[in-house]
Amino acid sequence: MKIAVIGAGVVGVATAHALAERGHEVHVYDRRGDIASDTSASTAGLVAPGHSYAWASPKAPVMLVKSLLGEATSIRLRPRLDADLIRWGLCFLRECVPSRSRANTVAKLRLARYSQQLMDELAIREGLHYWQTHAGVLYLYHSDAELDAAEQLSRLLQDHGRRQQVLSFDQVTALEPALGHSLTRFAGAIHDTSDGTGDPHLFACGLAEVCRRLGVSFHLGTSVTELVSDGSSVTRILGSDGEIRADAVVVAAGAASPLLARTMRQRIPVYPAKGYTLTATIKDPDRAPAMGGIDERSLVAWSRFGGELRMSATAEFVGYDRSSAPADYADIIQAGNDLFPGAIDWDTARYRTGLRPMTPDGPPLIGLGRHDNLYYNTGHGHVGWTMACGSARMLADLIDERRPDIDPTPYSPIQRKRHRVRG
Repeated sequence: MKIAVIGAGVVGVATAHALAERGHEVHVYDRRGDIASDTSASTAGLVAPGHSYAWASPKAPVMLVKSLLGEATSIRLRPRLDADLIRWGLCFLRECVPSRSRANTVAKLRLARYSQQLMDELAIREGLHYWQTHAGVLYLYHSDAELDAAEQLSRLLQDHGRRQQVLSFDQVTALEPALGHSLTRFAGAIHDTSDGTGDPHLFACGLAEVCRRLGVSFHLGTSVTELVSDGSSVTRILGSDGEIRADAVVVAAGAASPLLARTMRQRIPVYPAKGYTLTATIKDPDRAPAMGGIDERSLVAWSRFGGELRMSATAEFVGYDRSSAPADYADIIQAGNDLFPGAIDWDTARYRTGLRPMTPDGPPLIGLGRHDNLYYNTGHGHVGWTMACGSARMLADLIDERRPDIDPTPYSPIQRKRHRVRG
């Protein structure tokens, strides 16, 4: 079958690879001129099933109210008339009850664990190198109360197979000596021993070369502008270079996916959350972290890519605005100076924003939509890099009418009736 995959980020490339391995003729389209050069190049780099918690939780409404009142929070919401955001936000609030939050977390965790296993197997088989580490990730907490609460929350993940340990300050600094220089005294950390880090941009570029060997064609610098339907199928695919012919379409365009769905007068429950990222040269390797981590108070995350440190923070709901100012990175730089003083040459920092495609409940949309030849693989949110290979394999199974290794129901655009794709 000839399949058009829209989006050449890490999810789109992984999808193309999974389909090409099954013998499909795959064509990938992306408006940008390079592989994985948008949001996939703007993430913290954590491969973190151990941080699969659903953002829609009992604590989230309080944080959103504080943001609306002007307080500095890691999730920011600016008052604005945006019908899509209002609709998305109401769905989000419905998911903040404990039972739904737990179910959504488990669904995210199941896919993330499955995906991490596939990613590791693929990297070994194809010899992919992307600064990957497998020593775990540290989740730092500043107070004993915060650490105790995190330990209670961690039990949900441990009950579903994660290996997580509670570490004291001294145990943390023994495991990650760079934190022994920290100007911030924190109580301890949760150490997920199976989490890791890696550069999703490098991974996607390496996997794209594997795809090309399998016959995948990449049409970079080509925008897909419209999908035309007869009501049951996508009949025409219109692009910036003319009409595209394919038997099936996979929308893996990240935060742009709902814009494409809208050309068929459909809504999918995906909304962009803008994150801020910087990458800077390490000037003192002994003071720079070897492991990935997150400061759970500021939600600043980091990964080390050889001689550079990637740091990321914030989820800002401002539509498709990609603009930024120096002040937007101040919290990241402050966290870097507090946690790893003297480690980073800030003069070399490269700054980016990325739009993470968020669903209200947390799990991504994977599978058939309302049309019999239109599939979705989008809405992966803050763990899209972690979920890329697993969601790609699941989608390939669904297209080939095979039973996926894990139950696809929590990710189905059709069966998730609360947020069903609507016309």
